[in-house]
Amino acid sequence: MVRKGRQGKRKVLYNMPIKKKVIKKTAKKPVKKVVKKPTKKPAQKKEKQIGKVVHYFDKIKVAVIEFNVPIKIGDTIRIEGGTDTDFKQTVKSMQVDHKSVKSVKKGKEAGMKVKEKVREGYKVFKA
Repeated sequence: MVRKGRQGKRKVLYNMPIKKKVIKKTAKKPVKKVVKKPTKKPAQKKEKQIGKVVHYFDKIKVAVIEFNVPIKIGDTIRIEGGTDTDFKQTVKSMQVDHKSVKSVKKGKEAGMKVKEKVREGYKVFKA
């Protein structure tokens, strides 16, 4: 043990072993990072675009659609466009020049009643 005297000199009173604090270093265990994998959506069939909306009559809710492939009554179509419009419906009736028809050929336009508001340019797919 060491003690200071009056004049600042150190005097050794007795020799005593000084105990040093032993700090145990613990090995850090590697931390496994949990990485969330993006959830896969169920595989959807690639739908083929069959036409587009050419005009929409909002008071009677009828869309004029130009078809790229033949379509008939009973087929299911999906109309997609904008940020919030995406719906399916079955074709119940179609008209060409104010006459009801059962089918429409490729490249022709037909009017049909739709259940939601659509706009020009919306895409039509076969569902």
